[in-house]
Amino acid sequence: MVDECCAYDDVLRKNGHFAGGEALQSPQDAKTLRWKNGKVLVTDGPYAETKEQLGGILVLEARDLNHAIELMSNHPGVKAGPFEIRPAADLTEMIRESEQRRSQVT
Repeated sequence: MVDECCAYDDVLRKNGHFAGGEALQSPQDAKTLRWKNGKVLVTDGPYAETKEQLGGILVLEARDLNHAIELMSNHPGVKAGPFEIRPAADLTEMIRESEQRRSQVT
C-alpha cells in the first residue's frame, strides 16, 4: 500500500499537481493550544476526540474542487481510509488590509 501511494504521489508530482505534503505523527504526540483566561493553555492530545485520525497533509495544485476530487479519487490511499478535500482559503486581501493597518501605526 505504501509503495502504491508513493507511486501515485510521483504521478501527481510529474503532472504538476503535488505542491507539498507531510505525514503526521500519532495524535498522542499532539499538543492543543487554547486561549483561556488571558493566557495560552497547552493540553496533551489532539484538538478533538474522533475515531478517525488525520494521517497527513497533501497540498494539491488543481483547477478547482472537482479536479481535486478527480485526482484524489485515483489515490490508492483512499482504500485505507477517508480523505478530506478542502480548498485553501485565499487570504490575500485580508493580509493586504492588515499590512495597510500596520504600516499606519507609527
